[in-house]
Amino acid sequence: MNTKVIIKIYLLLILVCFSTFLAEAQHFSPTLKMKNNIQKEWVLEDVQKAINYCEAKTLQTLNNLGESDKSPRTIPAGETHWEAKQAGGWTSGFWAGILWYVYEGTQNDKVKQEAEKFTKTIKPILNAKVRSHDLGFIFNSSYGNAFRLTENKEYAAILKVAADSLTTLFNKNVGTILSWPAQVQSKLYAPHNTIIDNMMNLELLFVASDISGKSQYSTMAVSHADVTIKNHIRPDSTVWHVLVYDDKTGECIRKCTHQGYADNSVWARGQAWAIYGYTMCYRETGDEKYFQTAKELTAAYLKRLPADFVPYWDFDDPEIPNSVRDASAAAVVASALLELSGLDKNEPDKSYYRDAAEKMLWSLSSPAYRSGTKNDAFLLHSTGNKPKNVEVDIPIIYADYYYIEALVRLKKILETEKAG
Repeated sequence: MNTKVIIKIYLLLILVCFSTFLAEAQHFSPTLKMKNNIQKEWVLEDVQKAINYCEAKTLQTLNNLGESDKSPRTIPAGETHWEAKQAGGWTSGFWAGILWYVYEGTQNDKVKQEAEKFTKTIKPILNAKVRSHDLGFIFNSSYGNAFRLTENKEYAAILKVAADSLTTLFNKNVGTILSWPAQVQSKLYAPHNTIIDNMMNLELLFVASDISGKSQYSTMAVSHADVTIKNHIRPDSTVWHVLVYDDKTGECIRKCTHQGYADNSVWARGQAWAIYGYTMCYRETGDEKYFQTAKELTAAYLKRLPADFVPYWDFDDPEIPNSVRDASAAAVVASALLELSGLDKNEPDKSYYRDAAEKMLWSLSSPAYRSGTKNDAFLLHSTGNKPKNVEVDIPIIYADYYYIEALVRLKKILETEKAG
């Protein structure tokens, strides 16, 4: 073999090695992957403009709702205005929560008055039989934000009643909260089911412990979080959606999905719920295992993201890249990572999570995902339940909720940094 051929082979090997290194770097480092697409850092003025955009959209929605006390849920494809629902479903509290966050970000008293009005519409849910674990979603987003911003004891009292209702679903043999009682009755996920979404409802129990001074609420929350770590998280730090337990022995007897592509696939919003839930658990308890879990879940999520930091609805959908995104998952994770960055004492990691969250928010705030003049929502391209073809690639209220939550969190961070 002559010298020229050897040199060519050598150069080819170098090129292959470099390409492999670059591919691996992009696979594991979202910061590197995004470098050429989104370089700008958020400044306070930009964040306020984004919050003001949400305020304008909120006022537009209030105008279109008129005197109705129904809360927005989705905007069907091709429509302009929200389809609103009477209080009762799991998304009932998000509209009131959006109003509280918009008020917090703008100090608009009209929005505060509307927040108070829509928060009150949710209280009657407590008069009905407990139908699901979603009391945390419903009451944390509404009454939780109301109490946080006003310290009104009437709001605190409602939160405690909601937490008491949620505790009735706790099974001490399993150590988790039953997610869907109706699915037990139908025998689909019987005798005891727990979904990863349920991590989001534990905050209500921690709040109740703080309000009441009683540890029984937080004890249940910790038990649920611990059992979920043990059974819900795969070796690669992705999560199952639905787990079915024997309600007498606590044995996990089935692992499956309800909204993901397949039982063993990585449903994007499920991973997002887990990241947010364990970040919150670490904030509430200071338990390092929750901190480590949140970081491992985040790593598994970030390395699967496409270049614009907004996930496909399921990371394992074989139709990718010709599949739909889920902006709601991106908003949930952006909010969670801003909190995680504030809890992490290690400077490189702290900056890494902050950088990832800011990139997610830049992408969500771009024309590709903002609704602009298309409709009344903040964001486009969220996906609720793709397998059932329900709420696919449309605006969904919880995407807007976690988007405004993330913006307000980022505003606070930047204000604190500016104050020095």
